[in-house]
Amino acid sequence: MIGKTIDEMQIGDTAEFTKTVTETDVYLYAGVTGDLNPAHINETFAKTTPFKGRIVHGMLSAGLISAVFGVNLPGAGTIYVSQNLEFKRPVRIADTITARVEIIEKNPEKNRVTFRTTCLNQDGKVVVDGEAVVLPPLPLKS
Repeated sequence: MIGKTIDEMQIGDTAEFTKTVTETDVYLYAGVTGDLNPAHINETFAKTTPFKGRIVHGMLSAGLISAVFGVNLPGAGTIYVSQNLEFKRPVRIADTITARVEIIEKNPEKNRVTFRTTCLNQDGKVVVDGEAVVLPPLPLKS
């Protein structure tokens, strides 16, 4: 099964994925990426930062956008082309983050779709804002 092709999507279509970020998520992300910044994994150090406590890796939050693309819209077979991001506020362990994508442009000639991408916390505040371009899957040949 493949995700939606460019012809099956319309400007304004949206999809979301929601996840509560756990301490285990932070440690696994640190281990996989090698980003052992103590602002993320050491509470004693993190208390000395402007955030006064540990914060979740920004790219872990942004990575939830990838889940939307690969699973929901367009779905299986989607390839990321580009993403720009602005981190608006910190995410903390136990925050519930909703990654949301919305189609803002289609380019059928190049099979590219541009999305507005946002991540919101449980209070509805934007924590990540950006724009992405993806290649949706091509139609299956009969």
